[in-house]
Amino acid sequence: MDWVTFLILFPLIPAVLLLFTKKNYEAQKWIVLISSILIIIGSIGLAVEQIGHTGGFRYISSHFTNNLVMLGDVIVALVFLYICRSLPLKKYWIPLMVVIQYGLVLYYDFAGKMPEMNRYIFLDNLAVIMALVIGIVGCLIAVYTVGYMKKYHEHHHEIPDRSHLFIATVFLFFFAMYGLVFSNSITWIYFFWEITTLCSFIMISYSKTEEAMNNAFRAVWMLLIGGLAFAMGIIYAANVCNTIDLQLLLASKKSLVLVPILFLCFAGMNKAAQYPFGGWLLGAMVAPTPSSALLHSSTMVKAGVYLVLRCSPILQDTDAGAIIALIGGLSFLAGSALAISQRNAKKVLAYSTIANLGLIILCAGIGTPFTLSAALLLIIFHAVAKALMFISVGSVDNATGSQDIEDMYGLCYNMHRMGIIMIIGISGMFLAPFGMLISKMAVIQALALRNPIFPPIVIFGGSLMLFFWTKWMGYLIAITDKKPVEYHKDIGIEWIGLWGLAGLTIISVVFYPYIGKLWIVPMYGECPLFSEGVQLTILLMLVMMILPPLTIVARRRNVVFTKPYLAGVNVEEKGEYLGSLGASRSWSFRNYYIEKYFSEKKLLNATILSSLILWILMFVMENVMS
Repeated sequence: MDWVTFLILFPLIPAVLLLFTKKNYEAQKWIVLISSILIIIGSIGLAVEQIGHTGGFRYISSHFTNNLVMLGDVIVALVFLYICRSLPLKKYWIPLMVVIQYGLVLYYDFAGKMPEMNRYIFLDNLAVIMALVIGIVGCLIAVYTVGYMKKYHEHHHEIPDRSHLFIATVFLFFFAMYGLVFSNSITWIYFFWEITTLCSFIMISYSKTEEAMNNAFRAVWMLLIGGLAFAMGIIYAANVCNTIDLQLLLASKKSLVLVPILFLCFAGMNKAAQYPFGGWLLGAMVAPTPSSALLHSSTMVKAGVYLVLRCSPILQDTDAGAIIALIGGLSFLAGSALAISQRNAKKVLAYSTIANLGLIILCAGIGTPFTLSAALLLIIFHAVAKALMFISVGSVDNATGSQDIEDMYGLCYNMHRMGIIMIIGISGMFLAPFGMLISKMAVIQALALRNPIFPPIVIFGGSLMLFFWTKWMGYLIAITDKKPVEYHKDIGIEWIGLWGLAGLTIISVVFYPYIGKLWIVPMYGECPLFSEGVQLTILLMLVMMILPPLTIVARRRNVVFTKPYLAGVNVEEKGEYLGSLGASRSWSFRNYYIEKYFSEKKLLNATILSSLILWILMFVMENVMS
C-alpha cells in the first residue's frame, strides 16, 4: 500500500472505532494518539518520497472504485435529506438544493454520460503541502480534542455527551480532506467535498441548542450553494469539454474551459467563506472549539482556497481572474475591519480567518508564480498559527468560562504557560519573522508588478490586522493595580496540541526556506522568498521572537502591581482622575473597539452587496466574451 492510499483510507478505521467508545475517555485517548502518530508519519513519509519529483498520476482502471464513489454520493445525499427531515416547510428549498445537485450528478453517472477516465489520483507538491497541513496540524488538533471535550462536558452538564461522535467526525474529515486533495476526477473531488460539509454540520449542531441548529443549517444551505455550483461545473465539463479530468481541463485552451473552472472557483470561494458567504463561518463559532480550529480555520476552509489555487493557471491574465482577486481583496479588507469591533475572541479569529483566506484568493486570482508561492506560504503559516489561537481560546474558555478578550487581562501572569502560547500564536499572525508577515510582504512585492489597485488593499488590510492583534496581545501582558484573577489551570493531554502547535509555529518559520526549495520552487520556479541570504535574517529575528516569552517567565514572580500614572491629577477616590474641566472622571483599562466605524452594522451589508455585484459582473462578462 502506498502513502496516498494509506492516508485516504486509514482515517476511516479510527472513525469507526471511536463510535464504540461512548464516555470511555481512555479508549478515545489511545485510539486518537496512535492513529494521529500514524497519520503524521504517513504525511511526512509522503512528503519525503515526493522530494525531487514534480508530480504524477495514479491510474485506477477498475470501475469498482468509481462505483464506490457513486454509491458514496447516494449515501451522502440521503444523509443530507435525513438531517433536513425536521425542517419546517418554509425551508423546503434546503433539501430541494440537495435533490437538484445530486440528481444532476447521479443522473449523469448512472446514465453513463460521464466521460471515461482512469487517472483518478494526481500527486504533486501542492497536494503534498496540503497533506502535511492536514496530517500534522489536524492530528495535533485531534489529540487536543480528546482532553478538551472531556472538560467541555464537565462544564456543560446540560449537553448530552456525544464526544465519541464528535471525535469520530474529526477522522471522517481527514478521510474527506485527503481524498479531496489527491483526487484528479472532479466527480471524486465533489464526493469528498460534500463530506466536509456534512462534517461541518455534525460539529456545529453538536450541542443541539436552537442557536446551534440554526447556525448548522445556515452553514448547510450556504455550502450547498457552492455544492450546486460544483455540480454545474461537473455537468458543463462533461457535456461541453467532454472530460472530468481536472488536469486535462487545466491543460486545455482557456476559452473552452473557463466556464466550468469559474463554477469550481465559485464553490471554492464559497467553502472559504468569502463574501457574500462569510456568514456561515461566523455562525460555526457556536461549535466546540476544536471544530473551529480544524474545520473552520486550518483545514476545511483551506479546501476552498486549494481548489482555487488548482484552477489558477486558467485564471491568470483573465478578467475573471482579476475579479476573483478583487473579491478576495474585498474579503481581506472587510474581514480585517470587522475584527476590530469584536470582543469575542472566536469572532475575532473567525473574521481574521475570512480575511487571510481572502488574501490567498487574491494571490490565486492573479495566478503568477510569485503570488502562488506567497499563497502557499500563507496557507502553511495561517493553518498553524490560527489553529494554535483557536485551541488556546478553547482552553482559556474552559478555565475562565469566557471567550471575551476583556476577561483575558493579565493572562501571561495568571496562566503564564497559556499566555506564552497565545503570545506565540498572535505573534505568528502579524510579527516578524513569523510567516504571515513574510507572506504579506511577498504578496505586496508580487502585486506591485501586476496591478496598482491590489498593493494598497494588502497594505491597508494588513494595517487593520496589526491594530486588532496588538490590542489583544497588549491585554494579555497588561499590568495595573488590578491583580489578574487566578484561574483553574487543569489542562492535561491538551498540552500536546498546544505546545505542539506553538513549536510548529516557530519551526515553520525557521525552516520555511527549505520548505520552499523542496516543494514550492519545483512547482513555481525560483522566488526571492527562498534566497540564500534569508537564513541570517531568520536567525536574528528568531532571537527577538524568543525574548518576550522568556521575559514573561523571568518576571512573572516579581511583578509589581500599581496604579497608572495620570500626570499627577489623581484624586483621592480610587480609580478617578481630574478631567480637563476639573471634574472627576473614572479611568478604566480596556481596549478600543471603534464600533462607530468598524461594526457589523456599518460594514457587513455593504460588503455583501459589493461582493454580489462583483460575482454577477464576472459571470456576465464571461458570457458576453464567450
